[in-house]
Amino acid sequence: MLMRTDPFRDLDRLAQQALGTPARPSAMPMDAYRDGEQFVVQFDLPGVDSSSIDLTVEKNVLTVHAQRRRSAPENVELLAGERPHGAFSRQLFLGDSLDTDRIEAAYVDGVLTVRLPVAEKAKPRRVPISASERDKATAIETHAEERVDAGV
Repeated sequence: MLMRTDPFRDLDRLAQQALGTPARPSAMPMDAYRDGEQFVVQFDLPGVDSSSIDLTVEKNVLTVHAQRRRSAPENVELLAGERPHGAFSRQLFLGDSLDTDRIEAAYVDGVLTVRLPVAEKAKPRRVPISASERDKATAIETHAEERVDAGV
């Protein structure tokens, strides 16, 4: 199989993802961490109307879509337009250890917080150990031999 790469194309793609373009704004920044029995993911979405946020989970992929409209009226001359607007999207691939049926989400002060509980089957648990009757008999014989060797 022949593989061809263009390192400059990949560099341009990374720069567009990090810096964004007027036609395609940069991806929404996020933080993710574990807090006890759940994972917490926070997405920065300042200036986004909560009704434009769409959060979906399909199989093991969490997808966030949001729309930010320009706040300036359309009939004025825009002198500076540095704040990104348009559609924002981000996808996260979730592990099998998360309970996707109990996801919670809240949007407060421009931050979308998604809480993903750890599935019961993925939580650490104690496993009982059983011994067979043969192993118990061998252990008793070994202890008896040790007593004989000790002169008891």
